[in-house]
Amino acid sequence: SAVKMPRAFEPYKKHKNMGKCLIISNDCFSFFSPGSPHLCRKGCSVDENFLSNTFKSLGKVQYDVISSILDVLLYNSCFVCVLMSHGEEGTILGSDERWMPVKTLTSLMTSDLCPSLRDKPKLFFLQACRGLEYDPGVEADSVEAPGEFFGISDVPEADFLCCYSTVEGLHCSVFIHELCEMLKDCHLEIIQIMTRVNHCVANHFQSYTTDPDTHRKRQMPCFASILTKDFYLHTAID
Repeated sequence: SAVKMPRAFEPYKKHKNMGKCLIISNDCFSFFSPGSPHLCRKGCSVDENFLSNTFKSLGKVQYDVISSILDVLLYNSCFVCVLMSHGEEGTILGSDERWMPVKTLTSLMTSDLCPSLRDKPKLFFLQACRGLEYDPGVEADSVEAPGEFFGISDVPEADFLCCYSTVEGLHCSVFIHELCEMLKDCHLEIIQIMTRVNHCVANHFQSYTTDPDTHRKRQMPCFASILTKDFYLHTAID
């Protein structure tokens, strides 16, 4: 009979730098289409500053907004990408007003296309509003009975984590705020952190509008993980 060997679960290996954070925030789309001012996302700079300050505070984090990154990932422990724009199921709107599948973006970081990230955690945080009626950062969101979640299809291979501000509904920056607060103050494993973010957003916030259809609604974040090891942001810092 086969001898059952004890299992050893080790966290992801840490490298010289904690990681690379790329923040993509589409706030204005009228440059390409002057007739679509309703697409503009007001107040995005608040989320951008909160995110950049948070990841800088974590230690040896290299922060960029749209820059060349693939040549410097070899000595980093992880890759983080934050995408903020308008969105639909499985897609995100570019500043040129063209819809891009989320999986097309996440697949750029696979081990085949980016060998320096092989066996390293790739974290994607998506804040994409599902409606155009409200400005970001104002209305909390979500229908009361969200439909089936297909986010797992956005994860191309192992060692990926995709986190979403909401399953359905409108957009708000409560998700980004709670995410940053947890990342700065919490020394738990990343999945535990995201579970706490879900709890705080879902239970502590609700919308306040003049529309009965959107008043007193709650936002429900979610995440899809194919991480194969534990990942601790704080212990990745020397």
